[in-house]
Amino acid sequence: MTGSLSRSVSALAGWSVEGSLPILAVVVAAGLGTGLLFTVSLAAYRRRRRAQYRLISLAVGALLARSVVGAGTVLGVVPMPVHHLLAHSFDFLIAAIVLYAVYAHAPGAVGDDAATE
Repeated sequence: MTGSLSRSVSALAGWSVEGSLPILAVVVAAGLGTGLLFTVSLAAYRRRRRAQYRLISLAVGALLARSVVGAGTVLGVVPMPVHHLLAHSFDFLIAAIVLYAVYAHAPGAVGDDAATE
């Protein structure tokens, strides 16, 4: 019942995500770009083998997963409530990983005795 009500409200407003080709095109373009960035981040990690590169790869991988969730929503595979839960969880995860990478691996980071001398 809730799903049909949501679709009815979206249809009344003239705004529907499911089946929208323009939105799918944007999500696919974003996914391709993010996939390329993810590949580059993995190459950088493979080359450097340092924790901060692994964290950046993990954050960009979560961004790629967010695009997959978006495409699934447009294609009707992922319901909108699940989309919002997953997308905002990925947003939080990405922000947390990037902030942790900066906090843990920046010069003068906690546990870096050389910076305090």
